[in-house]
Amino acid sequence: MTKSVRDFKRYSISFKKHVVEELEKGSSFSELQKKYDIRGAETIQRWVRSFGRNHLLNKTVRIETVDEKRRLKELEEENKRLKAALADSVVANHMLETLVKVANEEYKTDLKKNFGNGLFPKGLKK
Repeated sequence: MTKSVRDFKRYSISFKKHVVEELEKGSSFSELQKKYDIRGAETIQRWVRSFGRNHLLNKTVRIETVDEKRRLKELEEENKRLKAALADSVVANHMLETLVKVANEEYKTDLKKNFGNGLFPKGLKK
């Protein structure tokens, strides 16, 4: 079994700055990648970010209608309400479990196992 050897290219800071300057003068990312044989798809973009030329990067612009914004706000509010309701139910559940635990200790029984025993008349048992 042979092991393939990969060549790793290390670029100097001055080379990186030179490529970013060419990009600023109007060259495209793909042109510079071909010209200097830069293989990484995002290599030049990382250089642009590290040298503070973020205005050269593509920006995402999101266009929303008023209805979409309103719907988004409604969903965020509903999410907030549901999280609060979940927190309340978790606390209530914890309180009930603690109550059962304390009652078990106080009355020396196991309410979870014995719950419902003897509550129904003999003819009505399920």
